[in-house]
Amino acid sequence: MTTLPAPVMVPPVVAPPGPPRAPDRPLLGIGLMVLAMTIVPLMDGLAKALSADYPVLQVVWARYFFHFAILLPLVLIRFKRRELVPRRPLFHVVRGGFLLVSTVLFFAAIAAMPMADAIALVFISPLVVTALSPLVLGEQVGPTRYSAVLLGCLGALIIVRPGFAVLQISSLFALAAGITYAFYSLSTRKLSGTAPPLVTLAYTALLGAVVMSLVVPFFWVTPDLRGLGLMALMGLVAAIGHFLVIRAFELASASLLAPYVYSEIVMTTIVGFVVFGDFPDRWTWIGVAVVIASGVFISLRETQLARRAASATQLQR
Repeated sequence: MTTLPAPVMVPPVVAPPGPPRAPDRPLLGIGLMVLAMTIVPLMDGLAKALSADYPVLQVVWARYFFHFAILLPLVLIRFKRRELVPRRPLFHVVRGGFLLVSTVLFFAAIAAMPMADAIALVFISPLVVTALSPLVLGEQVGPTRYSAVLLGCLGALIIVRPGFAVLQISSLFALAAGITYAFYSLSTRKLSGTAPPLVTLAYTALLGAVVMSLVVPFFWVTPDLRGLGLMALMGLVAAIGHFLVIRAFELASASLLAPYVYSEIVMTTIVGFVVFGDFPDRWTWIGVAVVIASGVFISLRETQLARRAASATQLQR
């Protein structure tokens, strides 16, 4: 819980914090985003496989610990000492905490339910961001976008189908992961420009590694060489996926990239089917289509409004 970058599970992603750059290679940015959304489900698949033999909290620890261990040398080599200290560090801790909670919830969900169903429910996060942005960010959201939010919530209900089957706790975990990830996305926007993207990503990974290192001894199961190798591979996949997300946002605008984040569900479905034999049923696909349509509409609407605002600004000059 791949988009922003989503150091995680990367569900829907928002632009990483950092100084704005002119997005001048949009096609390459789109390609990198699609590649990232192809790689990130591999991490989720590894997490689901590991959860069969190890506690979910140990899997979360491994995801953060190895991600940080791989990322740390790159950050130390690339940035000077003064660049390693972000402004508003307490808010960075809060932001990282949202992502950590979202990761725990998401890994708990995929341990007990099909990956595609879980990621589809997590995709509710962009809709929650839209609904809460007037309160948190002071942005204006009109009735059209609120209608898209309600439609997306309907799509989530179609996936869960609380009236037609027993509502599984894992579905609630996935929904909670999406809502928590929305708060992570909102805080990411709030902290935009306070630190370079890779430094922010490193602090997020560090927080998860430290917190989970304090918790994991109570749930520790000593891994064999295979398990340890899969844990390290999970951290490597996470680091590569989120690095690609960061590069994508350096090359193309967030509004342009947003619809392509939904390509994650394609690879998630493939991994779930090939490795675990899970395939979404007809109603799940209908719900997925409704959620994606709502998210894409909101993205296109925001792009349209941004262009109008830019045109109005130019006319006033």
